[in-house]
Amino acid sequence: MTDMVSVERDGRVATVRFDRGSRANALSQRLIRDLTQAALGFHDAPDISAVILTGRSDQFTMGADLKDPERQDPAQVPLSQRRLLQRAGPRLCAAWEQVDALTICAVEGWCIGGGMALAAACDLRVASRETVFYVPEVERGMNMSWGSIPRFVALLGPARTKRLAALCEKIDAETALDWGLCDALADPGGTLARAQEIAGSAAALPPTALKMVKQDVNVAAMALARATAHRDLEAFLLMQESEDFREGVASFLEGRTPDFTGD
Repeated sequence: MTDMVSVERDGRVATVRFDRGSRANALSQRLIRDLTQAALGFHDAPDISAVILTGRSDQFTMGADLKDPERQDPAQVPLSQRRLLQRAGPRLCAAWEQVDALTICAVEGWCIGGGMALAAACDLRVASRETVFYVPEVERGMNMSWGSIPRFVALLGPARTKRLAALCEKIDAETALDWGLCDALADPGGTLARAQEIAGSAAALPPTALKMVKQDVNVAAMALARATAHRDLEAFLLMQESEDFREGVASFLEGRTPDFTGD
């Protein structure tokens, strides 16, 4: 599809791979757009029963690319423009959540921040036994956005979501399986094969009935999602105005311990 995103089809199963060419496999603005377009290609695809999403063979993604050339200093961008720019992440996750077919995320290595939001937007997750799930946004002086909090709550419940997204706990693969954050484990390098097994089971079922049940479950689980996530973009824009946001990003890029003040 692009130099960073490829799409393969095998019968009723499609596989979407993304690779930035670096080990971090960070989510740049361009990659976010490409992955959104890949998902939209499956919104009206009656011949596809399952879509697998995976990153590099050694790393899913270490989250949003804070060094992305398209990233601009919030102080230099008008609020009206920042609101538009910040819609890319929520649009990406919504596009994957709204794929008609069953979506399976195959995760190797780290799954961080925006990668966690993307993985939670899929129906199922297969993780390597060495995978670590991590939501560091609060440690960077910002709130977790992209509409992810209702999805985390639906998967984990309130208390575990607070541990993941508010306390920034790193969740290993065994804990993720116990919590319901992932649905199956595989040896390192084996997550795609395990995801293909699950996708094969989906492809053997009546496709329309499968998709109907998926949609019914999503509606039941996410009935209040819009009501509870509608403000996270605006909250992110507000946090961009804070000293803690600037300190969180600067300390991360400089590799030092942040000094937060609450301002």
